[in-house]
Order: sequence, then C-alpha cells, then structure tokens
Amino acid sequence: MPLSQRFTLTRYLIEQRRRFPDASGDFNALILDVALACKAIARAVAFGELGHATNQQSGELETRKPLDVVSNQVFTHMNEWGGHCAGMASEEMEELHQIPAQHPRGRYLLVFDPLDGGSSNIEVNVSVGSVFSVLRAPPDVIESGRDVIEADFLQPGAAQVAAGYALYGPTTMLVLSVGNGVAGFTLDPNLGEFMLTHPDIQVPPESQEFAINASNSRFWEAPVKRYVDECQAGKTGPRGKDFTMRWIASMVAEAHRILMRGGVFLHPRDTRDTRDPAAPGRLRLLHEANPIGFIMEQAGGRASTGRQPMLGVMPTSLHQRIGLVFGSRCEVERIERYHREPAGAELESPLFGKRSLFRA
Repeated sequence: MPLSQRFTLTRYLIEQRRRFPDASGDFNALILDVALACKAIARAVAFGELGHATNQQSGELETRKPLDVVSNQVFTHMNEWGGHCAGMASEEMEELHQIPAQHPRGRYLLVFDPLDGGSSNIEVNVSVGSVFSVLRAPPDVIESGRDVIEADFLQPGAAQVAAGYALYGPTTMLVLSVGNGVAGFTLDPNLGEFMLTHPDIQVPPESQEFAINASNSRFWEAPVKRYVDECQAGKTGPRGKDFTMRWIASMVAEAHRILMRGGVFLHPRDTRDTRDPAAPGRLRLLHEANPIGFIMEQAGGRASTGRQPMLGVMPTSLHQRIGLVFGSRCEVERIERYHREPAGAELESPLFGKRSLFRA
C-alpha cells in the first residue's frame, strides 16, 4: 500500500476519538506518549552492546544501566509530565509512581511491564517487548488530585480503557486495542512514525500450535497434562492432528505469533502454587495477564486462568500473580472444559493410547 494511503498512529487515534464527541483528547495524548516511550526503548534495545557510553577522556567503556532499568525510567519520565496520568504502576517498582508535584495530574492510570522477556532474551538476541494497560482513575482522584493508592489500581481486566504491547524484533511493532478491535502498527525508521499495517487483527479460532515450558511438566495439574498429552499424541491421538510446540520465554513474542497465526499459550498454575494460595501462578495479573488478555479478547481469541475468564478476575494486590492461558478460542475453551471435568475424566483418550513423553 502506498505510504500516502496508510494511517499514522496519530490519525488512527483521531478516527477512534470521533466515536466519542465529548472526549477531551487526553487519552490520545497518553497513547502517543506511550508510543514515544516504546520508540526510545526500541532504539536502546537495537543498539545492544553498542549502547555502552565511552568516556571521552579515558576511552574506556562506562558502566551502563541494565535495559530493564532504563526502560522503566523511559516509561515513567515520558508519561509523568503531560497531565494525562494520575499515577503509574510498573512491574519493575514495588511501590506506585506518583506524578511529581510540578506536573498536572490527569484522569488515567498507566500500568506496564517496561521490558517483557528480560535480559536473558536480550543476551541471545531474541525478541522482547513492552506491555501496557490503561485504566480510568477513580472520580475522587480526578476531582481532588490526591496521590494514588494501591486500591485505585485494583480493577478487573474488563475495566481497561486500552491495552497494548510493543514488540522489538526484526521490525518494531505496536499492537493496540482501544476497545474497538485490535490494530497493529509498524515503526517506519525513515519517518520515525508508527504506521498502520495490520488494521483488524483476528486470532484464528483453531490452531495446531501450543506454547508451554515443558521443563515444568512434573508440576502441571491434571487438566494441563491431559491437554499436552493429547497434542503430543498427534494424528493417532484423540485430536486427530499433529501439533507443534513453541516456547520463546518472551510473552510478547508468544502473543504476537498467536495473533498472527493462531495457537495457544499456557503459563498455568501448577502444583508448586497450590501450596501457596497467595501465589496461584507466575505472571503478574495487572502488568501482564490483563493487558494481553484484553488484546486477545478484542481480537476474537480468549484469555483465561483455566478456571475462569481472565478479564473477570478481581485483583487483590498490586503485584498479584496468576496462571494464564490465552489464544485461539477453541483451544482455550477446551482447556477450560478439562479444568471443569472430574479428575481422571479423559473420555476422549483411547484405553491403550500411547503414553506421552510428559506423562508422569
């Protein structure tokens, strides 16, 4: 498509805003600030080890801050001054980030994981990303301008105004939902602009790919074991088709692959978690599971804990962790059904079927 016919992110947001004639424009400005932060992080990630600063006097490399720390600083600094945010919560910070007194405060809460995938993937040049979620601040925060507290952020995923992620891979992409489907934007390095390249992303309802960390198989609960066993059984098993297993250990990269071609991602609660009711999973509900879940649902997919819809979970703490299953609707619904059925009810499995590599 010719450049002149492509929407920039700014134009896309303006078109979306026209659905709400009384909108102030603060929301659009917030998303554009988030996009600017993602551009800055993309540049830092792209430079890698070349990003070390050199002391001009000694010619020696100076100590550089880890990229996750740099990314967190970029997100907070670029979103604290514009008057659009009432406060922020980051996976990298135990406490909330208050808007400095010298800046005006807005009507939105920003929750983010500034660098999902982390240093282990960056060291081997695997795609990483940023994940973010936008919530409305409670009315009394907007009216009084008070400091935000943890309770202000404890809203279910269904209350999100917007969610998205940036993927730092061969190209830098921003995938965004403002509650009206999902759109993908590719960063044009010549213009420095995110251009609309994927206007209406839909998750294929069925797939033959699944992503799970098989090294944890000894801790899986029975419904997850059953699902993986059936996938591993291939054409000769109850599913009647061969599956491919993927695992990148970067949730943004996993989510993007599933948006593009379908599949299911499982980072489930396991038997280690049942001993600690306060930690029924490994992923953070507010910073990771809710925004990715919102995007999946908006794209026609499904997101779940395995036991209930992800977007219906009521948070109880800022850094609450949870199990997450998302992707093609038919596959996620199958996993949910296995969780509802009585233990050992593998009715679809043949009596003398082949035992999986992952069968205990």
